[in-house]
Amino acid sequence: MRLGNFVLPVLLLLGVSIQPAWGQSGLEVLNVTTGAEGEQTYSVTLQILILMTLLSLLPAGLIMLTSFTRIIIVLALLRQGLGTQQTPSNQVLIGLALFLTLFVMTPVFDRVHSAAVEPYMQEQLGPEQAVVEASGPIREFMLAQTRENDLAMFARISGRDGFESPDDVPFTLLIASFVTSELKTAFQIGFLILIPFLIIDLVVAGVLMSMGMVMLSPLIISLPFKVMLFVLVDGWALIMGTLASSFFT
Repeated sequence: MRLGNFVLPVLLLLGVSIQPAWGQSGLEVLNVTTGAEGEQTYSVTLQILILMTLLSLLPAGLIMLTSFTRIIIVLALLRQGLGTQQTPSNQVLIGLALFLTLFVMTPVFDRVHSAAVEPYMQEQLGPEQAVVEASGPIREFMLAQTRENDLAMFARISGRDGFESPDDVPFTLLIASFVTSELKTAFQIGFLILIPFLIIDLVVAGVLMSMGMVMLSPLIISLPFKVMLFVLVDGWALIMGTLASSFFT
């Protein structure tokens, strides 16, 4: 999948309007021109300003609107359970989380690209219509991963009684509910991952205490056993496969 298939849907979702600027003799002032049919055309200077502002929000969109949050938390808990300190490094974990996120979100981005990006680039859709079309697949993905009780909690806090259909859920409310559900799911998966490592730590600590070696840190002895267990069960394949499949069930 091309990088543009990922960047353009996020920019469209955030409401960016990019118009071709070839043939411009210079930068115009910040203005908005209304056409004969009611369409609005933004000056090049205003387009650049909007684009640079939305690019600064792109990392937040990546974290809040995709599977990145769940994946990076689980990987961080896995490293904590292994007790390997900074191995794998933060850069490696973020890289794994990023590319696994691209794998999980590829079907969603493909739908956004075909429904909104391509028609917009071919001038078949206006900016507002493209934003609506782009938000549809992302909204469906987020709703599928969001717990109903989290959605009801934020609806109650915002003073809303209920929603007749998923399309009636405001996007701001959906984002808050989605992130809360992702945090819950990530810690549930992390809890199951940490249990085997905790058992090994308890066994090693008990053996060392029974031998009177109370001054020796159990982590030094348990680390090789935890790494050996993780390798024998093909832990990386299990973790990555479980994380990927958790978004498709």
